[in-house]
Amino acid sequence: MKMFSEQSGITLKKYINDIKKELFRKTIHLCTAFIPFLLAHFFSVTLCLLITVGLLYSVSELLRLHGIQVPLISEITEAAARKRDEDRFVLGPLTLVCGIIITALLWKQPAAAIGIFALAFGDGLASLAGKLFGTVHIPGTSGKTVAGSLACFTAIFCSTWLYTHNTRFALIIAIAGMFIEVLPLKDFDNLLIPVLLGGISQILLP
Repeated sequence: MKMFSEQSGITLKKYINDIKKELFRKTIHLCTAFIPFLLAHFFSVTLCLLITVGLLYSVSELLRLHGIQVPLISEITEAAARKRDEDRFVLGPLTLVCGIIITALLWKQPAAAIGIFALAFGDGLASLAGKLFGTVHIPGTSGKTVAGSLACFTAIFCSTWLYTHNTRFALIIAIAGMFIEVLPLKDFDNLLIPVLLGGISQILLP
């Protein structure tokens, strides 16, 4: 009985720790929702800052893997890292920055903004909802859940509709985003979601 109680305590502790990490990661994701507004008013400066952040992060990660801690950056990385990221280069923040940069360079401002909002809100909330409420898993998706996919669809639909006030268009983008997010892409969904949804938006927007 005592052993069962200890095991339950360890499982609960691990679950709470996973949720804390997910909340921390997704807070960073959600903060990228401010970037379209910065790009609209200070495009070159914002782009330069994003490139600088990506380079600094890459150098920090390479140093961390060689046992050299970079103050603040390495601590943030370790606080947000998943179990699968242990002892390797944590790609998530880099693919996040690269996805935003590529989207901003490829597509016009409205289309790029829609892609970045989808990344911030859709992908940002999907895994958090999956962790908190995901009991039904989708086969062949490496653990993605119905709850996560529904959260992704809802978040992308709402953010796109609020930006465009076009229900049909928001529905198309939300469905496309949900299907991209459900693919077992790991950290590379940070690249594909904004770039592909930004491209679809540019084709469909008047």
